[in-house]
Amino acid sequence: MSTALDELGAHVSVAGGVDRAPARAAKIGAHVFQIFTKQPNRWAEPTLADDVATRFRSEVAHLGIRFTTSHDSYLINLASPDPELWCRSAACFRGEVERATMLGLDALVTHPGNATDRDREGGIERNSAAITEALAAIPGRTRILLELTAGAGTSVGGSFEDLASIIEGIPEPHRSRVGVCFDTCHAWVAGYDLAGDFDGVWLRADDTFGAQRVELFHMNDARTPFGSRLDRHANIGEGTIGLKPFRRLLKEDRFRRVPKILETPKGQDGVTADRMNLRLLRSLRVERG
Repeated sequence: MSTALDELGAHVSVAGGVDRAPARAAKIGAHVFQIFTKQPNRWAEPTLADDVATRFRSEVAHLGIRFTTSHDSYLINLASPDPELWCRSAACFRGEVERATMLGLDALVTHPGNATDRDREGGIERNSAAITEALAAIPGRTRILLELTAGAGTSVGGSFEDLASIIEGIPEPHRSRVGVCFDTCHAWVAGYDLAGDFDGVWLRADDTFGAQRVELFHMNDARTPFGSRLDRHANIGEGTIGLKPFRRLLKEDRFRRVPKILETPKGQDGVTADRMNLRLLRSLRVERG
């Protein structure tokens, strides 16, 4: 059973309209959830009707939802060295911020993208610039959360240092609207040993971007080995991470109220799958040891 203070939830569907998402979160016993506000693999920008946004906000309030976030389009590449793609990505990102603000979302999660010219510093600078432009153009309470990536190939954001540099490149007052989304699968395959050196991972976070900036966890086990840099999510306890790091994370006082959202496989019955993973996570919190 979940409670009003339970910080566990999942990514839910917006099929039939974004205003249907809060009820889907309630159906799995969640008071926090994540959505897409557009089709993640298409550039087409949807128009969000005022009445739909109003119904969404009303449902969130009515159902006692305490945290809502969206995830931006997979096509966005704010690290791109290609001026045309970067401009298109920046415009698409602004659209994401606009819709999130209109819906009253607490946060918008973004992947830092790929510096395809292998100029990591340039990719970091381009991320900072695009995020700054969007926040300057669209005031509001919605926060931008940089997601730690798996670090494959030319991707930016696969290290704590990358995240720290992007944040540092965003001037105040906009920097105060930026935090971090910590994906457990991405961290594990990027080489952060949550199983063997849990405390060391967080000491390193404190020494770089600052662990207090973690405002959301994506709770995912990994199908691929530690340090592989291959992003393949697994159900909790069915991957290479194991249950111990999730148990530690759930019992860590400083992260107790930080929202934790599943992006685990849905299978043929997403409701059943999400309930199973949430039930397991809740059981870990009350276990001894």
